[in-house]
Amino acid sequence: MSIAQQAQRILERAKARGLTIVTAESCTAGAVATSLSKASGAGEHFQGGFVTYTKEMKSSVLGVPLKLLQQKGAVCEEVAEAMALGALKLAPADIAVAVTGVAGPEPDEDGNPVGLVFCSAAGPARKVVTVRHFFEGLSREATIQASVEETLTLLEQFCQIRSDAEDDKKYT
Repeated sequence: MSIAQQAQRILERAKARGLTIVTAESCTAGAVATSLSKASGAGEHFQGGFVTYTKEMKSSVLGVPLKLLQQKGAVCEEVAEAMALGALKLAPADIAVAVTGVAGPEPDEDGNPVGLVFCSAAGPARKVVTVRHFFEGLSREATIQASVEETLTLLEQFCQIRSDAEDDKKYT
């Protein structure tokens, strides 16, 4: 399935459930948001996105604690989660998805290897799901592409988790 088809399916699911989405991106530099914005229904269910490429932007825009960034670096589970929660706090959206990682061609300033990526999704009640990926041996472009695909996959799965939880509430 192409990224465009995946984004379309996500927005169809969001429409069916009345959900809105926001993104927070680092290594993908807005590619997740771009894919969602091109799909039919984006105007109703995609709120927008934050591109926070540096530690300073992650902290000042999304509220990622500077101490966390200094201690753990920008590429870790906790930062991905903080990015998603920060985007959710700032935007009028039901679900946020975030991605941070090292696309290359060199390791990052904290020594994280090229291909290390964390994707996080957050929703109401501060529920957060985070997934770690390691795209070893891929080019910069291929790492970004894989990161977009995996971030969209997480978003789609998270929409389904939310949908199942909502359905369970309706019948209990």
